[in-house]
Amino acid sequence: MPGMRNSSDDDTGTAGQDEELSVERLLGMTDAANELKAVYRIGDLANEFGISLRSLRFYEARGLLQPARRGTTRLYSQDDRRRLRLILLCKLLSFSLTEIRQIVNAYLGTGSELQRTQGLRAVFEHQRSVLQAQRDDLDASMAALDASLLALDKPS
Repeated sequence: MPGMRNSSDDDTGTAGQDEELSVERLLGMTDAANELKAVYRIGDLANEFGISLRSLRFYEARGLLQPARRGTTRLYSQDDRRRLRLILLCKLLSFSLTEIRQIVNAYLGTGSELQRTQGLRAVFEHQRSVLQAQRDDLDASMAALDASLLALDKPS
C-alpha cells in the first residue's frame, strides 16, 4: 500500500484543526464510553476528535466517510466513528489518502479481528520502514548541506 504519493494525495483536510491529535489519544479512545449513543451529528464528532467540521466534510467528499442524511443533517454511526478514528490515526502516521482508504476498507472489512489486526500491523511496520528511509535521506541531505556551508565559510 505505501508507495509514491501524488500531489492529489497530500491534501488531508487539516484546515481549521483546533486541537492536536496524538496516536496515544486516538488509541486510548474507547467505543465503550459512547456505546449508548447510536447516532452522532457532525459537531459531536468534530468536538470529540478535536477536528474541524471542514475536515469531516473533506473526508466525506473523498469517500472515506459516508454518514446517513436526514435532510441536510449528517448522521454518523458507531461504525463511522471507528472509521474516523482509524482515518485520523493513519493520517498521523503519514499515509496518503489513497493508502488510508485501502487501510480503512481492509481493516474494517471481513476476516477475524486477529487477521485484521495482524494485517494492520504489517502495513504499519512497512510504513515505519518507508519513513525510516525518508529520514535517512533527509539526514544525508542535512550532512551534505552542513559540509557545503562549511566549505563556503572557508576563505579561498
